[in-house]
Amino acid sequence: MVHYIQEVVPLSEIDGLDLHTGNILNATQHHVAEVFMPVAKNGRFIGAIEFFTDISDLRTTFITRLRISLTVLSGIALLALVAVSFASYRANRLQLRALQKQSAKERDLMEDQLRLAREVRLLGELNEWLQSSRSLDELFDMVSRFMTHILPEAEGSVYVYSNSRDVLDGCASWNGGTHKAHIHPEGCWGLRRGRTYEYGASEIDFVCEHAEPHDERPYFCFPILAHGETVGLLHLRALEGTDEAFHTSKKLAQLSAEQISMAIANVRMRDQLHDQSVRDPLTGLFNRRHMLETLRKSINRSQQTGAPLSLIAVDVDHFRKFNDTHGHDAGDMVLRAVGAALEQGCDRDEVACRIGGEEFMLILPDNTSDDAVTRAEQLRQAVEAVSVRYGEKSLPRITISVGVSHYPAHGTMPQDLMRAADDALYAAKDKGRNQVQVAGSGSDSQQISQLKKPVKAIGGKSTA
Repeated sequence: MVHYIQEVVPLSEIDGLDLHTGNILNATQHHVAEVFMPVAKNGRFIGAIEFFTDISDLRTTFITRLRISLTVLSGIALLALVAVSFASYRANRLQLRALQKQSAKERDLMEDQLRLAREVRLLGELNEWLQSSRSLDELFDMVSRFMTHILPEAEGSVYVYSNSRDVLDGCASWNGGTHKAHIHPEGCWGLRRGRTYEYGASEIDFVCEHAEPHDERPYFCFPILAHGETVGLLHLRALEGTDEAFHTSKKLAQLSAEQISMAIANVRMRDQLHDQSVRDPLTGLFNRRHMLETLRKSINRSQQTGAPLSLIAVDVDHFRKFNDTHGHDAGDMVLRAVGAALEQGCDRDEVACRIGGEEFMLILPDNTSDDAVTRAEQLRQAVEAVSVRYGEKSLPRITISVGVSHYPAHGTMPQDLMRAADDALYAAKDKGRNQVQVAGSGSDSQQISQLKKPVKAIGGKSTA
């Protein structure tokens, strides 16, 4: 059996001669490969043959190559590690960017949702407040305050059609905006075209007259519609440097215009219903119900402040003859003419009412007794100067009998003042009609009815 052994031995042990003991190399340890081959004869071991080979250089070469290989492998491993690390870093960086983008998108979405929730909340609050407003003035004050929060990037103003519908009256403005006293509907492209007009959205635009002087800032004109009828205009203009935000707010502005339009319609409908409940449908004057309520308030005010208060009762003379001779249409024309003259004669807080049939009453706060009597005579002359045409002919001259009562001389309660004025009215009729009678003072009323000198009548007319 052949044995292979590798060991480290001195060189002298290999060649069996210690010839170089003086040489340093003799003491050097060498790597030797030994081959041991036993020798046998007839099955008996008779000796062995040993072969020695110095493999020091071969081993050194092998180790050097092994080190180089390990170095190369280490470099490759290091490069692989660097590549893996770089790839991992890049993947993590990309993932981080994706997460950041996703986070930014979710943050923007959250901000949009919060902004939308805020806008919905403000619109809901605006609608709630507008529905509770009692007048258009109060409504427009609410609109001004809410719009500064709902659309902070826009200045605005609101216009509403006048009763004659020939012009729109400026009612409110906010965020530094201004409104004109009156604008004509043909001066707004939104009203002329019957839909929202957006200046700055097209390559070619035309400026509305009410937007002058114009500085090229974009603006919206929203016609305010109620029950299919245009009742006003909402005008919004971008503030400096907010053009992009202003354009994106168009939908919100449209919703605001719709809220305002519904509120205006509700207030006007409520006013119409109220007018129907307190107004006489024939003459347009206040009715008996409103007169009693106003008279109570006026008496309370006079009790607190000591201000004078007078009540005038009016009755059309021989009214039944108008109906019997010319028909009820003619009688209605007479009542409307008398009502118009009485309403024209009212000033400040004075109130003219039709309490039924051909009977009228006027409440004159802050009028002394002499002033009230003078006003009563002026009203009598103003009615006497009225000319009413019915068809192709003029109706006979209209005259009225007038009774005057004063607070507190003739009563401190509404029914007392009304009864005193009625008694003076019937006294005037008994004395020949077409005259003024003061309650509880017959001689004075006789003097008034006998006035012959011209007295300036309401409306600039005079009679002798």
